[in-house]
Amino acid sequence: MNTPPPPTSTKKDPIVRVRSLSKVYRQGDIDVTALNAVSVDIQPGEFVALMGPSGSGKSTLLHIVAGIDRPTSGEVEVQGINVGNLDESDLAEWRNQYVGFVFQSFNLIPVLTAAENVELPLMLTRLGRAQRREQVRAALELVGLGDRMHHRPDQLSGGQQQRVAIARALVTDPVLVVADEPTGNLDAKSATDVLGILASLARDAGKTVIMVTHDPKAAAYGTRSLHLEKGEIVP
Repeated sequence: MNTPPPPTSTKKDPIVRVRSLSKVYRQGDIDVTALNAVSVDIQPGEFVALMGPSGSGKSTLLHIVAGIDRPTSGEVEVQGINVGNLDESDLAEWRNQYVGFVFQSFNLIPVLTAAENVELPLMLTRLGRAQRREQVRAALELVGLGDRMHHRPDQLSGGQQQRVAIARALVTDPVLVVADEPTGNLDAKSATDVLGILASLARDAGKTVIMVTHDPKAAAYGTRSLHLEKGEIVP
């Protein structure tokens, strides 16, 4: 990647800095504003819940911060790197190095074991096989699935599959973990387990977690909630 290493941060420096961020989608002859001049800072180790009705822009904001989508205007910096200035190749490398993704659908490959699914992001790195396997083992143990490494997704419960997805998000040791409705397909017990893991990542491991959710009970696990309405953050 051709970008310089991120500058050294202090505890007072935001890890995510969003300024005047707007996103407009073209639908036929109509422009639809998903985000309208959003500005927000997120500190290292925060667990931020993005809330709001469908169409409020919360998933759009999450995707732009994570480098999945690009804004129409405005800036996003993560650890001092202006994500919008990266070309597609550098952006893909940046995502793999700095961001872990957890989605409502587990997105596990059915024919692969839990360990093989978790190892996938590491295949894009220069790590040797032994080091990859050690990081996979550590990530699965962190989410309580060290004894399920060789199970395929169809041999795991929904909650266990989502924990595998979290391990996959963590295996590259990212600074930022983004989760889009991570409990949407889970029963109450499994949802509690997953939310507890996400909260511990922020509290104990110092990860910055940003989660989209409709559920106030899920948002309560965060350290802060941001509410969006019609593409804007509201009190």
